[in-house]
Amino acid sequence: MVATHLSDNYRELISMIESGLSRMIATSAPLPAPSRGRVSRRVKSFPITPRVSLKPDEKGQRWLLNVSASDRAGLLYSVALVLARHKVSLNLAKVNTLGERVEDTFLIQGEALQHNRDQIQIETELLAALA
Repeated sequence: MVATHLSDNYRELISMIESGLSRMIATSAPLPAPSRGRVSRRVKSFPITPRVSLKPDEKGQRWLLNVSASDRAGLLYSVALVLARHKVSLNLAKVNTLGERVEDTFLIQGEALQHNRDQIQIETELLAALA
């Protein structure tokens, strides 16, 4: 059982969160950039060079995107922004975090992936986002 004074505080808190979320959802402005957060000592001592690999799947209808980099706050958001900018759809994601290292695989598709120039642009932007 929750004490009465705690129950009132929870209701207030829930109400504040609901109204804040409603305002954010109603706003058509783009989302703010995520905070980069602090880099851990381990990442500073043993930095991982970001890598991006983009290859067609076996049927040639979708693309396999593999990324590896040092883990940090907002990393997946940064990847999602690049894909959204190029109107690339995400069909499947396998997110793998090994300590301070991420090795993520995405199954993606989109018109931009049909052109070599756009593929290179996406890879370049992803590398910048992972750095």
